[in-house]
Amino acid sequence: MFTASNLEPDDFYYNKEGFKVFTEKYHLKRGHCCKSGCKHCPFGYNKKTGRVEGKKD
Repeated sequence: MFTASNLEPDDFYYNKEGFKVFTEKYHLKRGHCCKSGCKHCPFGYNKKTGRVEGKKD
């Protein structure tokens, strides 16, 4: 199970507003889609349709 204490430096970055943004690497390590519409979702979740539509290119 992944927790905040398990994060590695390349699992996230801070955007210009100061929010933590998880990378594709982190999402792949976690192993499943949280269906939150994450910026770097490798699972292809589309927040507008609420469906996983395949990996983003």
